[in-house]
Amino acid sequence: MTHEVRAVVARHKDAPVSVETVLVPDPGPGEALVRVQACGVCHTDLHYRQGAINDEFPFLLGHEAAGVVEAVGEGVTDVAPGDFVVLNWRAVCGKCRACRRGRPWYCFATHNAKQKMTLQDGTELSPALGIGAFAEKTLVAAGQCTKVAPAASAAAAGLLGCGVMAGFGAAVNTGAVGRGDCIAVIGCGGVGMAAVAGAKVAGAGRIIAVDVDDRKLKRAEQFGATDTVDSSRTDAVEAIRSLTGGVGADVVVDAVGRPETYEQAFYARDLAGTVVLVGVPAPEATVGLPLLDVFGRGGALKSSWYGDCLPSRDFPALIDLYLQGRFDLGDFVSETIGLHEVEAAFARMRRGDVLRSVVIL
Repeated sequence: MTHEVRAVVARHKDAPVSVETVLVPDPGPGEALVRVQACGVCHTDLHYRQGAINDEFPFLLGHEAAGVVEAVGEGVTDVAPGDFVVLNWRAVCGKCRACRRGRPWYCFATHNAKQKMTLQDGTELSPALGIGAFAEKTLVAAGQCTKVAPAASAAAAGLLGCGVMAGFGAAVNTGAVGRGDCIAVIGCGGVGMAAVAGAKVAGAGRIIAVDVDDRKLKRAEQFGATDTVDSSRTDAVEAIRSLTGGVGADVVVDAVGRPETYEQAFYARDLAGTVVLVGVPAPEATVGLPLLDVFGRGGALKSSWYGDCLPSRDFPALIDLYLQGRFDLGDFVSETIGLHEVEAAFARMRRGDVLRSVVIL
């Protein structure tokens, strides 16, 4: 059986997206059909639309989503029809060298659904991050479905599927921020804001938010920042050092991913401190640091992939924190919109007007 659904498609590089009829097949072995309830509008979707990820157009956009499993294919046992799930784009294989070493969050062989979703004329679609959730239904690998408590709002829960988990995990998993630590977060978009919120949950003693936009800095205070630095008006490194008794932060998260912000992060940390890069750099970006400084400052320079999360472990735990009122995912939702408003949401996101627009289906 094939399901006809409405979905958001990017047909050509930098062209406006359109809502079209998409054909979604029944799940095959190891696959699941999910009725999408909500999907966040993420910068990664805009990057697909701009051709900045690859040129495998047309794309079925959307990946930061939650919904209900409608059907599963042969051999699927971890989820069943009726389960409320958050979709993830790193379904671990359980067999690669990272998985065998007990580090599945580094899985080097993550997988997606094998069957293709298509336009009505048979044109195969490339689903964003293997998900394609700006759609009434989508087909994914069953391992991309993480079962969570159904009491959670779909609009809030879906944000764990990408940006919130990436930021929260960058601070808590990769940076290992703990009670009393000092953390600085450079870049207070959705990912950076989640790093701020994660640091608060972890009990950080000082949380310094850095950005060039006063609106984002004010939001950061609401999410738990104890101090803010407008780096358009002052030197971020000097400001962070001033706030930390001249020594720098224990952990600095670069949620921007530009050479200049990475260098700020490097020099704004304490000796033996940790830099965490979670902002995705442009392919041509390079950093030149004196090797003696790398040696002399010690510590760790880390990249955070998806917040180094294990969805089966982290998603349910964060949903529990949300339901306990200790981590308000709902605060990340700036507005709820329909499928036909995704293009306008991209424009608002680029202007910095919203933290997250969420499509409700």
